[in-house]
Amino acid sequence: MEKVEEHKFHLSYVVTLAFAHFFHDTFSSFLSPILPLLIKNLGLSFSLAALLSVFQKIPSLLNPFIGIVADRLPLTYFIIITPLVTAVTMSLLPVSSSYLLLALLLLTMGISASFFHVPAPVLMRNVSGKRIGAGMSFFMFGGELARSVGPLVILGAISLWGIKGTFRLIPFGIAASLFLYFRLKSIPAHLIIDKKEIEEEKKYLSSLVSVLKRHRKLFIIITGIVFTKSIIASAFTAFLPTYLTSGGSSLWLAGVSLSVLELAGAAGTFVSGSFSDLIGRKRMLLLIMVLSPVFMLLFLFSHGFLILPSLVLLGFSIFSVTPVIMALVQDSEKEYPASANGIYMTLNFVLNSIVIMIIGILGDKIGLENTYKLCLVLSLPGIPFVLMLDQGKRSDKGSV
Repeated sequence: MEKVEEHKFHLSYVVTLAFAHFFHDTFSSFLSPILPLLIKNLGLSFSLAALLSVFQKIPSLLNPFIGIVADRLPLTYFIIITPLVTAVTMSLLPVSSSYLLLALLLLTMGISASFFHVPAPVLMRNVSGKRIGAGMSFFMFGGELARSVGPLVILGAISLWGIKGTFRLIPFGIAASLFLYFRLKSIPAHLIIDKKEIEEEKKYLSSLVSVLKRHRKLFIIITGIVFTKSIIASAFTAFLPTYLTSGGSSLWLAGVSLSVLELAGAAGTFVSGSFSDLIGRKRMLLLIMVLSPVFMLLFLFSHGFLILPSLVLLGFSIFSVTPVIMALVQDSEKEYPASANGIYMTLNFVLNSIVIMIIGILGDKIGLENTYKLCLVLSLPGIPFVLMLDQGKRSDKGSV
């Protein structure tokens, strides 16, 4: 068994975990590109369409408890099996003939996503040594790249096999989980689970209580940043294809536009974490929160061929927040990292759910175009929240 030093950046495991994120999130990104079809076929309002994303995110309420479990069990178990579960549920979405079945599939997928996204960053931290920001950038690059590929995969499957033939994607999920099993089974045990840490825990919820007490101010600030960031990010990830098709664009063009946005986001996440290692988490977050509204304004005033370049700039900025905050959380909490990540992921997913629902309701009331303009204004209060963070070159010097 290969020994992985405590402070070593072990590239092979880092890349494997990035691939795991890519496999999982390729399947989990199927909803948005086919949402215009579901709206048309089932006669859904924007509010009901938004509620589908909420069903997908409701299981995130379990994230803190999943974090507790993940602190006690080998993290690789969750990372290996969840891409298969997500592949099965999401490949069956276009086949669904009722809203209830859609909701059940998305709830199941949401549980799978939670069991992946809570422990995976912790394992990534363990194999990244001192370069946590770089590790998180690799991890988020895999996820964002997946969300640029996912729309093309599901729309390509529909083109090849029809809307009832997307179940043929399930074997790819099986192959992904098998690949991860053979790649991750050799990770040394001391990087997967800390038995001494477990023995010191006195109560089931002690790790959550401990993390919240020590980092209450940090999580309040993160809540403000994530909520305002989500206003723009959720509007585009959930409703960009619907927004464009309602304006006369084809489903394929709308899907390609979403892929361009997500591909730019993949580049942004890859750069932001590593860059924050150099200039500090606060400076990186401030830069992102200032540029995102500017690039959204550019998109709203763009027409024709200018739309895609504006989506590149917007995607590069709006998705760059996540690896920086993940690195900030992991830097701040050394004792119970999975529990801390579980709290953050709960905040992230729940706030995204709230924002998506608000956008759906506003879309029914005032139309998606006016809703997008309002989202631009509502994203601006995120800047003061970033300014509340303490400053340091590295997050371990500048955490709250």
